[in-house]
Amino acid sequence: MTRFLTSSFSHLILFIGIFIMIAPVWMIFASSTHTSSIINMYGLQLFLGDSFYENYNRVLLYKGGFFKEITALKMFFNSFIMATGVALLSVVTSLMAAYALVYYRIKYATFLFWLIFITILVPLELRIFPTYNVMAKLGLVNSYFGLIVPISASAVATLFFRQFYKSVPDELLESAKLDGANTWRFFIDFLVPLSKTMVVAMLIFMFVFGYNQYLWPILVTTSEQYWTVVMGLKMMSGSIVHRFAFVTMSMIPPILIIVILQKHFIKGVFQDK
Repeated sequence: MTRFLTSSFSHLILFIGIFIMIAPVWMIFASSTHTSSIINMYGLQLFLGDSFYENYNRVLLYKGGFFKEITALKMFFNSFIMATGVALLSVVTSLMAAYALVYYRIKYATFLFWLIFITILVPLELRIFPTYNVMAKLGLVNSYFGLIVPISASAVATLFFRQFYKSVPDELLESAKLDGANTWRFFIDFLVPLSKTMVVAMLIFMFVFGYNQYLWPILVTTSEQYWTVVMGLKMMSGSIVHRFAFVTMSMIPPILIIVILQKHFIKGVFQDK
């Protein structure tokens, strides 16, 4: 009986937490399916309206911005390219950096690792102007390359991969050497497959990180054609229901990524346990 009460209480707390998180999102979505007049007269709505298609179709194709040159559809495309590029480049560079730090006999490897790790303490705001200066001199302002590369280095991902590689038995390396595998083949054929769940976890983490960027895109892009979704949340004009629709759609990509890959994400984060 005590176990049942404890379990019931735990589930009750869980459902309350879920309700607190989901209720505002649902109200925004439900309100986005009504007309502006209803929202202005009666406030946020709990039930769906009959203007879903009209509102969302207008938001996707409506040209907004200062010069009316960008649509929400284009912003979603830009954000997807940026988030995917940041995620892939971060994982690739972190995999290679961790591999070099663990398996190569580099002098002061531990010092170099901590030098990489302390970059977490250096916020983007502190290095943003030197970074922008470099991008401008390289002619990478208003480009996907300029959006992606400067924020792709991840000390956190390097830490995760390094700790995972250090847990791999040395016998695996010896076995690979006996099979005639060189350092590159050992990395590709042995370590990368073993790191699959960790790779997926870091891809999700870095995708959401890249997707949610606001400060860097707003500085490195002067053309509306490179605006991202997060920038659009601030700069897109329209009625309140159109803003609600835009907010609702902006949450879909990261939610889908997390829901689809959540099993791999949990395994990747807690595989050492």
